[in-house]
Amino acid sequence: MLVPIHNPDDPRIEPYRQVRERDLVGRRGGFMVEGEVVLAKVVAGGRHALESLLLDEKRVVGLQPILDGLAPSVPVYTAPQAVLDAIVGFHIHRGILAVGRRAPAPSAADLLAGLPDRALALVLFGIGNHDNMGGLFRNAAAFGAGAVLLGPDCCDPLYRKAIRVSVGAALTTPFAWFQPGDDPIALLRAEGFEPLALSPAGSEPLHRLARPARAALILGAEGPGLPPAILARARTVAIPMAGGFDSLNVAVTSGIVLHHLAIAAP
Repeated sequence: MLVPIHNPDDPRIEPYRQVRERDLVGRRGGFMVEGEVVLAKVVAGGRHALESLLLDEKRVVGLQPILDGLAPSVPVYTAPQAVLDAIVGFHIHRGILAVGRRAPAPSAADLLAGLPDRALALVLFGIGNHDNMGGLFRNAAAFGAGAVLLGPDCCDPLYRKAIRVSVGAALTTPFAWFQPGDDPIALLRAEGFEPLALSPAGSEPLHRLARPARAALILGAEGPGLPPAILARARTVAIPMAGGFDSLNVAVTSGIVLHHLAIAAP
């Protein structure tokens, strides 16, 4: 349903007003999509519902195959570039935005229980950088992780920038949050997952690691790393590096280890 917008003060496009400011305060159960690739993934995936779209009027024809997948009730607001920029508060060169509603999140236990007998899970603690979060989800999707579990101290994977950096993987890879009273290691083991905690001081080098059938890769924030309580109860793994260097970006680390686990025989 195409709806032309000519006035940036039109109340119908209120959710798109001053996008960066709204990003900072959160979207109350919603999220924002930016760009063609991510829009295509969220429409095709069907996991999260879209409430509306706001497009540069020049992009409509080229996006028609994606728009054909929308429910007829979803309004597609179109505007000239100048009006679009005035609405969002900056030059939106991609010309594509959409507002969605988050699907209900499962519990961590239910998400793990629903995975197959041979499965990969990515478990994150203290990830506060949205670029890293997006990269982590992108790698999880690329190497077949069936779930991402997040500690309460992680940032939101459905923040606009995290979604964009993940190339839409944050919208398609199932995730759940540990609750403050959860025991993550006990929960993983109860569902048959081997907890594999990455640390520069890990007792086992990655190249010698045999893949458990159900493997949970656990990563912490750059700098402080994983909490000692997690390291003490998990199987610790290290990536050997050149002398004098002991750490990698957390998203890079996830790509190396997830690739190893994805191709290793159980």
